[in-house]
Amino acid sequence: MALFAFAGNSVIARYALLEPAIDPASFIIIRILSGAVTLWILLTLLQQRTVKSKRRITTKGSWWGALMLSVYAIAFSYAYVELETGFGALVLFAAVQLTMLGVNISRGVLLTKAEWVGCIIAFGGLAYLVAPTISVPDSLLASITMIMAGSAWGFYSLHGRGRVNPLADTTYNFVRAAPIVIVALLFALPDAAVTSEGILLAVLSGSVTSGLGYAVWYLVLPRLSVTTAAIGQLSVPLIAAYGGVLFAGELFTRQLVIAASLIIGGILIVSWKNKPR
Repeated sequence: MALFAFAGNSVIARYALLEPAIDPASFIIIRILSGAVTLWILLTLLQQRTVKSKRRITTKGSWWGALMLSVYAIAFSYAYVELETGFGALVLFAAVQLTMLGVNISRGVLLTKAEWVGCIIAFGGLAYLVAPTISVPDSLLASITMIMAGSAWGFYSLHGRGRVNPLADTTYNFVRAAPIVIVALLFALPDAAVTSEGILLAVLSGSVTSGLGYAVWYLVLPRLSVTTAAIGQLSVPLIAAYGGVLFAGELFTRQLVIAASLIIGGILIVSWKNKPR
């Protein structure tokens, strides 16, 4: 479910920022604020139930998690409008994989031969999926910004593996991220350009595909190995592509079938009997 939410987030960002229906700064701020409000309401309702059962929710996220969430949201949105979609996806997910796997290896957890094979196959499938739309980027800065987004998301995911209460942690991460993104983007607000459609898309992204999606992600992360969590995210562009076929009338091609076989096959190799580490 979390991966479907991530794919939905990508599609929403594409429509909102590339139309454009809203400028990146306004999209980011509304996205984070709406996510914080939605999650806060859900957490408050849950706390009312836990009070009756004499259980208390004590976890309150972390500033590190909020910072990584903010860096990801800002860097992704600004890079997204500058980079071609296929190249952006390749850079983003390459950065996620390198960050998560690199940190895991630095902690002494080496990949097995099967995991290496699975990683290579799955990433090869992603490269094959986006290859027809890849072109040399005009902006080196945008490429670096997308790498920052991928690295920040990798660190945010790693941080989530040790969380006790996914909903509470995600809520407070969003609440803490709100002032960070507002202060960071004050310079861009005078040039804000929003439409009602853009606001709606930003709220949908923040409340559903980001807020609830990230809470679900934090819920499942402790049950996955770092390698499985990293490589599993390579399915997000694939899900988005199939969503385009189902809901946007895009063509169903042999390339999609081959890419799906490679990505899913690689993920299965990595996750087969792979316990969390």
